[in-house]
Amino acid sequence: MTNSASPTVVIVPGLRDHVEDHWQTLLAASLDKVRIVPPLESDKLSLDGRVAALDAVLGEVDGPVVLVAHSAGAVITVHWAARHDRPVAGAILATPPDFTTPLPAGYPTRPDLDANGWNPVPRSPLPFPSIVAASTNDQLADFAAVVDLARAWGSRLVDLGEVGHLNPASGYGTWPRATELLDELLATTGFQPAPSR
Repeated sequence: MTNSASPTVVIVPGLRDHVEDHWQTLLAASLDKVRIVPPLESDKLSLDGRVAALDAVLGEVDGPVVLVAHSAGAVITVHWAARHDRPVAGAILATPPDFTTPLPAGYPTRPDLDANGWNPVPRSPLPFPSIVAASTNDQLADFAAVVDLARAWGSRLVDLGEVGHLNPASGYGTWPRATELLDELLATTGFQPAPSR
C-alpha cells in the first residue's frame, strides 16, 4: 500500500558541512520538501552537538522523514538512532567512514575522534529501513569494514564500485544515483517518490 503523504528529506552532511558542489547540496536543491542539518557554530568536532542538531531539525518536521546522510553524517545518524526514538521512515547512508583506522591527512585523528565521542560507532540494528551505499576504493574506509557495518545495522548494501569518497574531490558533484536510491527506499517503505522542484 502506498502512502499518499510525501516525506521530508533531511540531509545529514559530513564533517565538511555544506559544500556548494556536493551531491547532497545539489539533491537538496532539486527536492520540494527538504531540510539540511545546519553546521555547528563552534565545537565542530562535537558528536553530541551534531546529534543534537539533527534531533532539533527532526523535531521541527511534521510528518514522515527520510534521512540522506554522507560520510560522517552516516555515523551521526547511527549515533542519533541509538539515543532517540523519533519516527524515521528510512535512511540512505552513503560512504560511511571507518573511524577506528587512521584517516588521510586533513581529517581528524583517531584520538580527536575518540575524545569527541565518535567511537565506538553503534553496531545495533537500526530501527528503520536503511541502505548503505559503499565505495570499493574509499580512502576513508575499507570496503570490508563498511560491509561489516551494513550487516550490523541491518542495512541493505549497495556496491557503488570505485567512486572514492563520493565527494567533489572524487568527481561528485552531481550523483544521479542518489535520486534512484531515494526513490527505491521510499518505494520499499510505502511512499511515493520524493517530489522534485
